[in-house]
Amino acid sequence: MAPYSLLVTRLQKALGVRQYHVASVLCQRAKVAMSHFEPHEYIRYDLLEKNIDIVRKRLNRPLTLSEKIVYGHLDEPAKQEMERGKTYLRLRPDRVAMQDATAQMAMLQFISSGLPKVAVPSTIHCDHLIEAQLGGEKDLRRAKDINQEVYNFLATAGAKYGVGFWRPGSGIIHQIILENYAYPGVLLIGTDSHTPNGGGLGGICIGVGGADAVDVMAGIPWELKCPKVIGVKLTGSLSGWTSPKDVILKVAGILTVKGGTGAIVEYHGPGVDSISCTGMATICNMGAEIGATTSVFPYNHRMKKYLSKTGREDIAKLADEYKD
Repeated sequence: MAPYSLLVTRLQKALGVRQYHVASVLCQRAKVAMSHFEPHEYIRYDLLEKNIDIVRKRLNRPLTLSEKIVYGHLDEPAKQEMERGKTYLRLRPDRVAMQDATAQMAMLQFISSGLPKVAVPSTIHCDHLIEAQLGGEKDLRRAKDINQEVYNFLATAGAKYGVGFWRPGSGIIHQIILENYAYPGVLLIGTDSHTPNGGGLGGICIGVGGADAVDVMAGIPWELKCPKVIGVKLTGSLSGWTSPKDVILKVAGILTVKGGTGAIVEYHGPGVDSISCTGMATICNMGAEIGATTSVFPYNHRMKKYLSKTGREDIAKLADEYKD
């Protein structure tokens, strides 16, 4: 195949195409897919940036990281009221993830909508119906036998309506999302309370009920009470026998089981860089135990390395361009 630049030159000569048309083609080539499994669904940092600019002018103050991501996904950024803890926001999440126990009713409700396909990228993950009893292989065989009808329904419904299906044995939903679907700046909702795990990769990932997931899959704006923000500044670095889990246990000791209710916990400060990406995910995952809406870490070199190691270097490069 001829090099791309040569191809463009030949097209220009043959068709008399003006330069801005070529620029348009180059722009399209620069698009980055949200995941390897959805090559035609692109990350829209440009739209996020546009919405943030509108909101910043309206509020006339600096925005925190979580505000940038949440407000950047507003359905109508020029009109909606944004008052922490009081007003309700209408948001446009980027994607939906469902575990198999809650996906059943969600898919039945979506089917009853009569729509031919889901409006946003969505996935089903078969991990919750596997009971730990005798050991990995035996437990998996038992789950497949007992839940065969459920798995068949989810697989065929997913195939018909454009929902990705991760069969039993694929892995735990949160790890699959971290390795394949989460990315800096994403707004993801999942039908599991520990969906905030994705905050370890710089996304706003929120656990919801099945009905919320159906709204988003049907293209209806999702409602969320405008979250308050709790900042946690990390200084120093992890050392000795300490682990990321110790960080969230300390935070939980301060806030108790309901101290994070209605708020997003934002971690920041120089101590962030001493924690691995999966360590940050662990901290965000356990943030569900303090009642937080979700938790999030800022994009840094740890996340960049993790994206590269999981085959998503193109997303890391794009995130670098929009780091602010």
